[in-house]
Amino acid sequence: MEVTMDPLFLALSYFRRRKLQQCSDICTKILQDSPYDQAAWSLKTRALTEMVYIDEVDVDQEGIAEMMLDENSIAQVARPGTSLRLPGTSQGGGPSPAVRPMTQSGRPVTGFVRPSTQSGRPGTMEQAIKTPRTASTARPVTGSSGRFIRSGTTLFEYIFHHENDMKNALDLAAQATEHAQFKDWWWKVQLGKCYYRLGLYREAEKQFRSALNHEEVVDTYLYLAKVYRRLDQPITALNLFKQGLDHFPGEVTLQTGIARIHEEMNNISSATEYYKEVLKQDNTHVEAIACIGSNHFYTDQPEIALRFYRRLLQMGVYNCQLYNNLGLCCFYAQQYDMTLSSFERALALVANDEEQADVWYNIGHVAVGIGDLTLAYQCFKLTLAFNNDHAEAYNNLAVLELRKGHIEQVGDLQSSYTAAQKSEDAFPEHVDTQQLLKVLRQHFAVL
Repeated sequence: MEVTMDPLFLALSYFRRRKLQQCSDICTKILQDSPYDQAAWSLKTRALTEMVYIDEVDVDQEGIAEMMLDENSIAQVARPGTSLRLPGTSQGGGPSPAVRPMTQSGRPVTGFVRPSTQSGRPGTMEQAIKTPRTASTARPVTGSSGRFIRSGTTLFEYIFHHENDMKNALDLAAQATEHAQFKDWWWKVQLGKCYYRLGLYREAEKQFRSALNHEEVVDTYLYLAKVYRRLDQPITALNLFKQGLDHFPGEVTLQTGIARIHEEMNNISSATEYYKEVLKQDNTHVEAIACIGSNHFYTDQPEIALRFYRRLLQMGVYNCQLYNNLGLCCFYAQQYDMTLSSFERALALVANDEEQADVWYNIGHVAVGIGDLTLAYQCFKLTLAFNNDHAEAYNNLAVLELRKGHIEQVGDLQSSYTAAQKSEDAFPEHVDTQQLLKVLRQHFAVL
């Protein structure tokens, strides 16, 4: 006798195994026979939501409109140490900006790619259009809060994440909040998320604050901190994280948030201390290990940095960036036998042209270190073949052309001045390029 499994039970089984498309297809068949089956509707909306679900806590990327038409700026010139947009010089004895590379937005290069830290806020519309975006999140997707058991919460999540219809999501959340007599913290958080998506940050702040008054929840602290970061109030965000730690001692996500803000404000020493606290609670925290390793590398401790990157390798992290960092650490730690093999692995794992350019640039940097200027020149040219806006490669080519005596020669990148100008066009605030151009202009003045 053949036994068939109940379709809804099978769909639920697929959902639990993260086979979301199969789950949705079975629910669709169920609804064709029973259009009013609430369980099937609820499960299908959950499956469709999970297909596109992104943790709102970490994703904080600004579009061109928000970047160029910011209506939430409090002061044009913020005091030093109070703004994420003008982080200023390093504090607390950390490495100077001349030692630690900076992004085009003026922030120090972090050891872990996270949203809105690498690209930052471009200064012009042209930079905004060509600014690369990162799709990776630094924190794992948070689990559901157990509210999916009600069809109303399931519907909201579907409208918010899958349909991306903020107006209807806001209306639903407002009606649900009113129905709950303004005492349900979860719906207030959803209201705040809708306001945040719509750019109404002060309204979002009120909702998150009100939710915290009803229930102390870690995610609410993280959402509220996002609001203050978008309003460029890092000190307020830091105080909020510390307030959260009073209620949730040792909470990794709150400590990580403090470390990120210190890092973005170029207070590297304080950021490292908080990342160390993170590792005391979670010794497999990839972001903390990577950032501490990066800090050791930029403070001339490549041997210690190598230990942290090897730890990531032991944990199963296997990507181009890791092998690229391993190659640099091995080179500066004088472990030359491992340097080229690490870069070979990095080249084999590249996922896009930008990564390919970065690896070739670092190989060229190693070639300069060992005195093979011909190889270095070829590597920098390969870098530009994969990324024509690589300012550091242009700068290094300009230096090599200067050493050859090609200062004024006309031709594509055949003169030091031409390459330096292209470097300035790609990254106007690049310190090394500005110094090189100053030397070249002095040479022209003497002539």
